[in-house]
Amino acid sequence: MTTLSAIAGSEPADATDPRLRRARWATIGSLAAGWLACMAMPYLAVFREQRPAWAVLGAVGTTAFGVALAGCLYATATPWLAARTRRRLLAAFGATCVASVPLVAPVGGTEWLTWAWFGGTTAGFSPMLTGRRHALAVAAAVLGCATVVALATGAAVWAFLVVTASLAVSVAALSGLQIWLWSLLLQARAGRDAQARLAVTEERLRFARDVHDLLGHRLAVIAVKAELAARLAGTDPGRAADESAEVQRLAATALSEVREAVHGYRSIDLSDQLSAVNQVLRSSGIRCTATNSADDLPAHIATAFALTLREAGTNILRHSRATWATVAIARDADQMTLTVSNDGADRSGPDRHSFGLRGVADRLAELGGSMNVEEVNDVFTLAATVPVDPPPTASAGPPDVS
Repeated sequence: MTTLSAIAGSEPADATDPRLRRARWATIGSLAAGWLACMAMPYLAVFREQRPAWAVLGAVGTTAFGVALAGCLYATATPWLAARTRRRLLAAFGATCVASVPLVAPVGGTEWLTWAWFGGTTAGFSPMLTGRRHALAVAAAVLGCATVVALATGAAVWAFLVVTASLAVSVAALSGLQIWLWSLLLQARAGRDAQARLAVTEERLRFARDVHDLLGHRLAVIAVKAELAARLAGTDPGRAADESAEVQRLAATALSEVREAVHGYRSIDLSDQLSAVNQVLRSSGIRCTATNSADDLPAHIATAFALTLREAGTNILRHSRATWATVAIARDADQMTLTVSNDGADRSGPDRHSFGLRGVADRLAELGGSMNVEEVNDVFTLAATVPVDPPPTASAGPPDVS
């Protein structure tokens, strides 16, 4: 269950997410209804109190208790409040609970059992505010205090305890359920954000491994041959020149391979990429449907589509509030089209000119293709089109720089 202390140690939630904002206000509304139900009887007892002095003291104690409790309940549904603010709200509520005993206990006499409502409210909300372990201590203290108040005011102890216990159970069951659901929503959101970060991190690690595999051996050979050329420069200039030329050739080859990796020329299996994107989106709670009606795609198109799909999947995780996504690959006359759509488009995310989409467009342009993105009614669609026969200037492999 989410408590003030637990929420204080968590990462701030995204207050701009409309779905999270609606769920938060629904939680606050439910807690407010419980707060009103708990405070109605004490205020009614204060209103019916015939002794002016006790009516004033009871009004002060009841108002202070209600305001402090409202602040704590608001904090349980507001993850971005500072930890110091939460501690102060909890301390204020604890102080008003203690102060309510001398201020409110005598109000209403033996007829209204006024403080029993305060005790039940305190014990009922304590699991949401302090955690279960402290809640047991709070419940024991409340029952003990209720017994003392009943004896001091001349009320029936059993009646005082019944009202206190029954109200505590009702509050913990009803309001606790709302806080628990809110906690699950926050955890799900945090899990989805972690999944997006993991996808980005895995892609960075993959690229780092590729670069290491490409350059590690080449640079080691270049270093050895450069050292050999330096030693031969004074004794065998001809062989030193040959070694220098070999160093130049190896450097050019390494440069070509790095360009191949950076620009995505290396072959990527489109089917594997479809399965990976589908699995990642589903594990993040996004319903994904993938269809491929185009068989035997040329290698250069399959590679381009795989890289485009990878970028589109990453953008869905990082820059949308999607609940569903569709991936479709189809052939139309003399061209192939990859379409990726999702709901929950976030206008604060990258636009069509972002670096990721710009890189996708550059890759497609090298094959004579194009990319189009649009957002209609909160649905974002990326369409990549590539001709079946690449133009003469397009290259399915890396440029030859050797």
